[in-house]
This record gives sequence, C-alpha cells and structure tokens, in this order.
Amino acid sequence: MTILHAQRALLPVGWVDDIAIRIDSAGRICHALPAVPGEAGNRAGPVLPGMPNVHSHAFQRALAGRAERAGSGPDSFWTWRERMYELSQQLTPADIETIATLLYVEMLEAGYTAVCEFHYLHHGPGGLPHSDPAAASRALVRAATATGIRLTLLPVLYMYSGFGQQPPLPSQAAFIHSVRDYLKLLDALCGEQSATLRVGVAFHSLRAVTAEAVEAVLAWRAKVAPDCPVHIHVAEQVLEVQECEAWSGRRPVDWLLERGWVDEHWCLVHATHVTNDEIRRLAATGAVVGLCPTTEANLGDGLFPLGEFLAAGGRFGLGSDSHVSVSPVEELRWLEYGQRLLHGRRNIASSAGEPHSGARLVRAALAGGSQALGQATGVIGTGHPADLLELDASHPLLVGGDEGGNGDELLDRFVFAGNRPLVTNVFVAGRQVVRDGHHALAGAAVAAFAGVMQRICLPGPAGRTIR
Repeated sequence: MTILHAQRALLPVGWVDDIAIRIDSAGRICHALPAVPGEAGNRAGPVLPGMPNVHSHAFQRALAGRAERAGSGPDSFWTWRERMYELSQQLTPADIETIATLLYVEMLEAGYTAVCEFHYLHHGPGGLPHSDPAAASRALVRAATATGIRLTLLPVLYMYSGFGQQPPLPSQAAFIHSVRDYLKLLDALCGEQSATLRVGVAFHSLRAVTAEAVEAVLAWRAKVAPDCPVHIHVAEQVLEVQECEAWSGRRPVDWLLERGWVDEHWCLVHATHVTNDEIRRLAATGAVVGLCPTTEANLGDGLFPLGEFLAAGGRFGLGSDSHVSVSPVEELRWLEYGQRLLHGRRNIASSAGEPHSGARLVRAALAGGSQALGQATGVIGTGHPADLLELDASHPLLVGGDEGGNGDELLDRFVFAGNRPLVTNVFVAGRQVVRDGHHALAGAAVAAFAGVMQRICLPGPAGRTIR
C-alpha cells in the first residue's frame, strides 16, 4: 500500500487538512483519513483530483500554430479545416503514436490525468485501409500506455460530408466507415479494455451520419456496452446550424433532443449555438457539454452561454480539442473570461452557494469530465482511482492567505493567478507519472515529435509550403 500524506486535500466534503491517502496495489484509493502521527508515507502539498480532458484530436497537435497565416479572403473554421485535412493525409499510425505520445506527456505535466480521444483518422491517405483496421486506434492506446494517461478511446463514425447524405469529399476519405465496418472496429477494441482504458462510441456530427446509423450503433451499444459513453460534435458553427435547419427544419441540438437518445452517458461537444429552450432541455437530460474554450476561440466558433447553462443545472467538462493550448488552467480561465467579455461583468461562474469562481469551475469540470470519461475519476474517495495532482506548496502564488479558511481561494489562484506551472507531481492509478513537474518520457517524446514535424508539409494560403 502507498500512503500519500497531504497537507491539504480536496475531498467530496471540501478541503481537509492533514490527510493520509492510502492507495492499494490496483491503484485505487482505500480511504482518505486524518493522518496518524509518525506514520510512514510520502509528504505532499495540496492535493486535488486529476482533471479529465473530455475532447481530444491528438494528431491535430502537429497543426498548432501552423494555420495562423491569413489567406486572400476571410478565414474561418472552414478554411482552417482544409489545413487539417492536408495534415491528416500525411500521417501514418506510427506518426499518430509519436504525436500523441508528446501530447499526452504535455497533458500530464499540465494536470490532465485522463483524456477522451475523439478519433476519426482511421485509414491511410486516400482512404487506403491499413492492414490492421484498428492500427490507428491502437497507436493511440500505445501512446497512452507508454505515458500513463488514462484513456477513453472514442472511435468515430463518419459517413458523409454534409446533411442529407452528401458524399464524402476526397480529403475526408481517411475518416469514412460504413456502419458494419465501424461496429467491427468497436468489437475489436472493446476486447482490449483495461483498468485505464475504456472504449466508447462517437458520431462525428449530425451532418456526417444518419438517424438510422445512430440507431444501429446505439442498438449495438445496448447489447454489448450499455454504459459506455457517447460523444458527438454539435452546433459548433453558425453555418452548421443554418444547414441543419435547411435540411430538417430543426436546430442541431433540438433535432438531437427530439430523438430521445440523449441521457447522462452522452457528451455534446461544443453546443456553442443554442437557444434558451435548448439549454433548459439539454440540462434536464443530465448530459455533459464538452467545452473547449481555447480551440473555440482559435476557430472563431463563438461563446457558449455558460451562465444560463449553469443556472439550469447543466453539467460541463473541459477539452483541449485541437491542442492550440494544453492546459486545463487556461481552458478554465478563458471559459470565465469569455463570459466576462460578453456580459461586461465579473465572476460569471460563481453562485450564492459557491462564490469562488475558480473553485466552482474546477469542481464542475471534475464532475462533468469524469461523467463524460465514463470512468470513476474526479474524486478523492474510497474505491476511486488514485488520479491525483499535487500543487507546489512553496510556489509564491500559492503561499499565504485563505479567505474564509475553506481552501477555495487556492483553486481561484490555481486558475487565475498567471501562467507559471503550479503542478508539481501527478499520479494516475496510483502510479507517479510526473515528478517535480517533469515526465520521464518528455525528452525522447520531443525528439521523436520533431522528426515528424520536419517531414510534414502544409501548403500555405497562397500555395507556399509551410514546414
């Protein structure tokens, strides 16, 4: 048994001082109780549950910062998407593994201890199948295993390029599956699940599937994996909403809710453009909204109505999506800051019962993230995985002060007090994967990633090659 003596820990009842967290050989918490004087164990600063990352396209980390040069016309999500397609057509499963390995190292060092990998890059260039149809998915599993991050793998069903079963574009060929082949992929991957690997299902978007395809996959899920998570992109862009209305007479979230599929196992990623009625109905389902503020800002998606959703009892988790940033702190900060800019006031996420904005955001992201992950993380409690973050108690930003004495000001400072790293040690399933802010694979992962980046060529907006 491993014993971690925390000077302060965030338990379900709140912050508690001088706690011994006992972890068994399977990486689960036996219990978290007041420390016994003189008991052996590792000393730790403030400890909180590790943060889940509910939305990741790992291969897109190789595009970060390489799509910021303006073209001749207006730039948008749709012009960025062309650069992403160009990247996807150059990557092998080995490249995906290399990119994901560095990304997962970065996530762990930043304080993410688990990730939902929304994976649709299934095939080779031109849609050429790999000899192993699950090769790209297994590359992600190997990266997660090597780095130690907890993984919920979400193979994505992607069939069409637009509403009304429009044929896929040539640049989308590497993403495409029939329902039959998609279910075969799920069957293969479900047999490989472990204590830190869960397999769920995902639909790329309403424009990429049909209602009949969704129902076929949900029927498989009901029979084989009834509690597995279900994720989907929805209502990210105004054009998407307009095209959905033209096709169906309904907005995307409205159309989805009317089908009666959505429940607490679902995660609706982005849901940026929703009405007050959709907010109310979505919150009532118990589903999680996957919010990715840095990517949504980078792509010009818009701002999700956070205050209204929280007031309706809605649940959310955080994702780093295209990975222009790999930092749960930055996602949380910009989730709040976007709302402040929109409404012209401060502390939008706070409530009468939870006046600390940073603390409320952290707690909500832990709970919603764990739910979207489909794994019992996000809690320091008996029977839960020992996925833990230790903050640097000696860091100037965390020393002194504690308004109200309840510890929540510590979370406010963690979220809002600058960009210097505050995470020192990270544990996943009881295994220490980050020590003094550094992951053991960081050096090798950077070198391997650099090799892939040297080979990738992306045509610029005027045809100029970007290396």
